[in-house]
Amino acid sequence: MVKISELKLRLEEVSNEQEALYQAVAKRLGVKRTALNDLIITKKSIDARRRHEIWFHYQILVTCEDAKALRKNRKGVSFEEAPQLLSMTSGDANLRNRPIIIGFGPAGMFAGLLLAKHGYCPLILERGMDVDTRSEQVKRFWESGELDENSNVQFGEGGAGTFSDGKLTARSKDARMAHVLLELIAHGAPQSILYDAHPHIGTDRLKGIVKAIREDIIAHGGEVRFGAKVSDMRTQNGRVSALCVNEEWICCDQVIMAIGHSARDTFQMLKERDVALEAKPFAVGMRIEHPQSLIDESQYHEFAHDPALGRASYRLTHQASTGKGVYTFCMCPGGYVVPAASNEKQVVVNGMSEYARDGANANSAVLVQVNESDYGSGVFAGMHYQEELEKKAYQLGGGHFHAPVQLAKDYLADRPSTAFGKVRPTYARGTCFAPLKELFSDVINQSLKEGLLAFERKIPGFVSEDALLCAVESRSSSPIRILRDQNHRSLSYPNLYPCGEGAGYAGGIISSAIDGVRCAQKIIETFAPLQERSEKRKEENTKRKRKEFYCR
Repeated sequence: MVKISELKLRLEEVSNEQEALYQAVAKRLGVKRTALNDLIITKKSIDARRRHEIWFHYQILVTCEDAKALRKNRKGVSFEEAPQLLSMTSGDANLRNRPIIIGFGPAGMFAGLLLAKHGYCPLILERGMDVDTRSEQVKRFWESGELDENSNVQFGEGGAGTFSDGKLTARSKDARMAHVLLELIAHGAPQSILYDAHPHIGTDRLKGIVKAIREDIIAHGGEVRFGAKVSDMRTQNGRVSALCVNEEWICCDQVIMAIGHSARDTFQMLKERDVALEAKPFAVGMRIEHPQSLIDESQYHEFAHDPALGRASYRLTHQASTGKGVYTFCMCPGGYVVPAASNEKQVVVNGMSEYARDGANANSAVLVQVNESDYGSGVFAGMHYQEELEKKAYQLGGGHFHAPVQLAKDYLADRPSTAFGKVRPTYARGTCFAPLKELFSDVINQSLKEGLLAFERKIPGFVSEDALLCAVESRSSSPIRILRDQNHRSLSYPNLYPCGEGAGYAGGIISSAIDGVRCAQKIIETFAPLQERSEKRKEENTKRKRKEFYCR
């Protein structure tokens, strides 16, 4: 196919996007429109840098029947080979037991899907519940404060990403990314995730996709058990030999550990079983809410309400005088700040939006990088620091999982907030005005304040239009890394594969899914499929029975 880069359309042209692109490609190549077929968008982004005009930028693949035109050297025109799908050759080592995957977030799901489709019949163990049951539990928690510590916003089918914006952004150049996106589309995601600059699915659609992936795994011979918490493991001859699941011991050969970033009890168990761990830096901060209209107008100006543009987003960074990086994270246009606790008497906030992104508010985390200088040394120092922040937030909120909030301009001025302005909080459990500086050290508070003022210069109104801060955002990434080698095997046990965000090797839905695929590939490359062995065993049994029959 022919690849066309740096193709542009004006805002008014995208109402008939496909035909406008055909015409633009024909002009670029110097051919008639009728010479072009099979136009595919591979990248699409919005350029709103100039105040009074908006452009859409594209990268296109197209077939062209005018070979003469293609011999000319034209700017932004090249030939593109078809993307290579994952190609794997199975190993020949024997598995005595089916592979086990701990956790059914993006890493566990995509590892399980690949293994199932290649005949390895994986057993997937998830401490939380299926997405429908889990959704009811989360709704009950948001309404009444009744928390299930094993099935909540952090734990359950789909992982923490199920209750998010369903963002699929990733900076990875890994070829597995195309595999992940195509599988998502095959299970219900929109085609646009292949080319949008900032693709997302939304919580409402993501739930159905997660369920479809589970059903596909089962259809290919896998098994998914919910309410199945791994509490211990046995080792023998330098390998993990069995897992304790709800007081039942299950023998294992190969284990992918995709536990997520909030499985604190599992991290402690791993340490007790001499699995090599280390503390890793992460980030903490607060959520900030604005009127979505403010963000739309700051990005798109007089075009803010054009339906072709959708809801505007932002990504901001600042290097504070403290030496710490401050940045926005997981920005949710038209979204909600959600209660995301997984432990009693602790408050955690996160952001979520649905596919339509039609809420009145925009929200984003504003985070500061933290490391040993903030929380001390030791493998679990960062994890304990998280817990202490979440306990403080619970106390500042007055209990009942209410979140402490403060107007951003009052936080900057060190004065109490007494009334909401234009922004009403979307946090479902209720809020309480509190001095948020009490959560953090002077260094972190200074960093946050400098960051907020820098963001105000980039988006006027960021802190002066009654923007509301809500705390505490503490689960942006794992505070622990489970150490592994270049083959993705634990440094302690060669049949244990630490995987995904919880193991410290990913950050978000796509990178976690890619890591799950990576770990599954290592098992596939080493071992023969269980289904293949099963078929061979059936064939051998049939031959034996025939022989016995004729020998009578």
